[in-house]
Amino acid sequence: MKPKKTYLYGKNSVLERLKANPKSIHQIFLQDNFDAPQIIDLITAGRIPIRRVSERELYRIKRAERLQGIVAQVEKYKYTPFDELLDNPPEKKFSFVFLDNINDPHNLGSVLRIAACFGGFGVVIHSHGSCQVNDTVIHVASGGENFVPVSMVSNLSRALVKAKKKGFWVVGTVLEDGGDLKRASFPFPLCLVLGSEGKGIRQGIEKLCDIKLTLPMRGAALSFNVAMATAIFCYEIEKQRDGRT
Repeated sequence: MKPKKTYLYGKNSVLERLKANPKSIHQIFLQDNFDAPQIIDLITAGRIPIRRVSERELYRIKRAERLQGIVAQVEKYKYTPFDELLDNPPEKKFSFVFLDNINDPHNLGSVLRIAACFGGFGVVIHSHGSCQVNDTVIHVASGGENFVPVSMVSNLSRALVKAKKKGFWVVGTVLEDGGDLKRASFPFPLCLVLGSEGKGIRQGIEKLCDIKLTLPMRGAALSFNVAMATAIFCYEIEKQRDGRT
């Protein structure tokens, strides 16, 4: 069976791919009135085939909101083997964000964008029962997928055990009864584990955590979604990581 075509859409997503990895783009479809000189120049420089189409034709190629007049057919997303990331030399080691039970592509896309903005993070997802990197994820990531390696593993617990054997510490985010993030001191290198908004991380994975932390919320009795929590934790990790360099 031929692999399903993958599409990027929206000006920013396509622009970032043109800058980061133009060779991964097979063809670009432009609405007949599309006019963005920087994007057109990069397409021309990369010698990427262009096809001008009507708005109706563009939506037949990719049914999604906010196409912004541009759709790119690209190579299928390539995951990075987890063992390859673990074997990076010390100066290139990532801090890992493990996502447990994350099914919303908008959340996964936001996590990739956040991780890309901070830099120095890799993301690990589960191959079963979790959202994978699809067109929606890439669109929401707004180019972040070009800068953050994503590993897809068949067993999160086994991957965490591998990381621990390589000297990584595992920090788990729990809904209650964890330590206060404001007082936490992170050990490095580390794996940060985040679960879904409602369920949190699974019990078997929680048992592997060396440190458990809870986000303090003094306001309304609501909760952060996983993307919001990722931003808060990654900010603190990056701050402490910078302080050790």
